[in-house]
Amino acid sequence: SDALVIDTGEFRRVVEKALRFTDNSSAIVTLGIRPTRPETGYGYIAAGDSIMTDKEIFTVDAFKEKPDRETADRYLAEGGYFWNAGIFVWNVRTITSVMRVYAPGIAQIFDRIFPDFYTEKENETIKKLFPTCEAISIDYAVMEKAQEIYVLPASFGWSDLGTWGALRGLLPQDKSGNATVGPDVRLYESKNCIVHTSEEKRVVIQGLDGYIIAEKDQTLLICKLDEEQRIKEFSK
Repeated sequence: SDALVIDTGEFRRVVEKALRFTDNSSAIVTLGIRPTRPETGYGYIAAGDSIMTDKEIFTVDAFKEKPDRETADRYLAEGGYFWNAGIFVWNVRTITSVMRVYAPGIAQIFDRIFPDFYTEKENETIKKLFPTCEAISIDYAVMEKAQEIYVLPASFGWSDLGTWGALRGLLPQDKSGNATVGPDVRLYESKNCIVHTSEEKRVVIQGLDGYIIAEKDQTLLICKLDEEQRIKEFSK
């Protein structure tokens, strides 16, 4: 997993609550993380009305793509927007049904695989047929189309370690807010940076504020932290 959960007790509580809500219904619940900053590296969930019988669960108005900084600031100021952690709770009947409606091609392939589960043919069949499925996330395939989808806002110390900003927030920082991973990293007149080097070499940085400096596979990345969502674009 590339995610961190700090408050495991609260995580267990909200998952159990979502399980009870979805147990005998056709509802799908996604856990929405209450934002603590205007993050541009996560998708968001826009909450709608609360469920009359439960003020802790809300309808989902929309799933939002990763925003720019101005939009992320607005989401935080307005409230009602939560980070999309990609944690979904449903019962088997529900996910099977919605897959047949919204992703019938994938459902048909699963139907072909199903007879070989728990037999000697299982691995061979999965290797043959699973790669023929459409390459699409569950969000796009089902969640953005499903009718009975709800969000349960939560705070359990979640962090997606797939972002440099999140990693910096979890690492020890010096008095200037710099976090480092590497055997010999030296920073001068620099603040709010994260430095990651995997080689046995000295790294010396001067005069940077809010940057990622990372080395991997013979590539050196120097990028503003608030532009990290563009790293894939830069790497093309």
